[in-house]
Amino acid sequence: MTACTPLPPDALYHRCNPDDFAFETTTDLEAFENMLGQGRAVEAIQFGVAVEHDGYNLFVLGPPGTGRHSFVQQFLSQKAADKPTPSDWCYVNNFEQPRQPKVIELPAGKACQFRADIRHLIEDAHSAIPAAFESENYRNRRQAIEQVVKQQHQEAFEDVRQHAIERGLDIVETETGFLFVPLRRGKALPPEEYKKLSDKERDRLQQETEPLEQELRQMMQAIPSQVRKVRQQIEQLKRDVALFAIGNLIQDLLNQYQAFPKVVDYLNNLQSDMLDNIDLLTHPNEGQDKPLMQLLAASAVDGELPTTSAMRRYSVNVLVDHSKSAGAPIVYEDTPTYPDLIGRIEHLSQMGALITDFTLIRAGAFHRANGGYLILDAHKVLTQPFTWEALKRVLKSREIRIKSLAQDYSLINTVSLEPEPVPLDVKVVLIGDRKLYYLLQAYDPEFSELFKVPADFEDRMERSVENV
Repeated sequence: MTACTPLPPDALYHRCNPDDFAFETTTDLEAFENMLGQGRAVEAIQFGVAVEHDGYNLFVLGPPGTGRHSFVQQFLSQKAADKPTPSDWCYVNNFEQPRQPKVIELPAGKACQFRADIRHLIEDAHSAIPAAFESENYRNRRQAIEQVVKQQHQEAFEDVRQHAIERGLDIVETETGFLFVPLRRGKALPPEEYKKLSDKERDRLQQETEPLEQELRQMMQAIPSQVRKVRQQIEQLKRDVALFAIGNLIQDLLNQYQAFPKVVDYLNNLQSDMLDNIDLLTHPNEGQDKPLMQLLAASAVDGELPTTSAMRRYSVNVLVDHSKSAGAPIVYEDTPTYPDLIGRIEHLSQMGALITDFTLIRAGAFHRANGGYLILDAHKVLTQPFTWEALKRVLKSREIRIKSLAQDYSLINTVSLEPEPVPLDVKVVLIGDRKLYYLLQAYDPEFSELFKVPADFEDRMERSVENV
């Protein structure tokens, strides 16, 4: 049986002396906006947040219940309010390399406007280009091109026929082609009369026919080349007419976004691609994959649905929108899986095959926190497959590169994307216990390079008059 140690009464209760307090009631007190009894931890957090250099991310360590999360959130909220609102980010189609979508940075709130402007451009093009092709001016110019080649064919044929007539022959069109027949008194000789000709006369006609057949053959061989030339002229005419129909629309956007070189470059490429794919705009519902459009509509996250193939090809995928933000973002990711942290490329199943494009790129926590602060639970990060290595890779490279783990590890065999990486400017705050911090410091040489600022929250507080 354990012996009990008696305690004096004054050791059982610590009485606060009211004379130590310089207030009558608590209503006279000001709000305490610091962390009571955690001076060193607070100074470390202030230092880590203030230093804008690579590697000065924070590891907040200490036991649970010390107010780590709430203080970090409160402190960062005060700092974030004074920082500028970061940029919006969006992905657009890379017409030359569709597997490598291009990323565009725009001021806060500008990405959604850019998406709406492109949508209106496509809607206007869907009506302006077909109307231009139905105009009398276009029909007359196209008819003139076709009439020229038709006249050239007729003149070439008449030249061959005239040479045949000079040799006493004529050209007759049959079901199998053209046939040279002898003439008598300006009329074609009937077959029964031809049989009555002498062998000498037949030989003479055969000799006369051979060079004419060669001439006719050369004329026929030149027709495909002429047809291609006419087709090229018609295609150029269509491009000219389409450019006239949409040129002013795109020029208005070029003037509006002239301060953003990547947008200007995209609009120029968009114009060229639209002229190369006029059928997408003149026949928006032909060749459209309706099941695919339904799948895309079901997967849409921003309310902007691709109603036509052209809308899908030229739309803008807004990755991060700060139109309703004020100051720098503070993101706490409670489930830091690899795709939730880095972002993901979604796929759609169609006819047993997995397909994707730039409209199916989704943002991760790093994208949402870019330009601000990202708070993570260290234990959750370390227990998620591939997440810790991905976190270190992003912090070292200072860019967010979305990659498909399933593709890298051959879990699926399908075409994926290689989106252009997004530059990163973020302060990461890891929150964990002391044992985890010292284990990482001992066994991961990169840890100390990336998390140079430890903020240690003590679980004991000195009972002083100031703290009381």
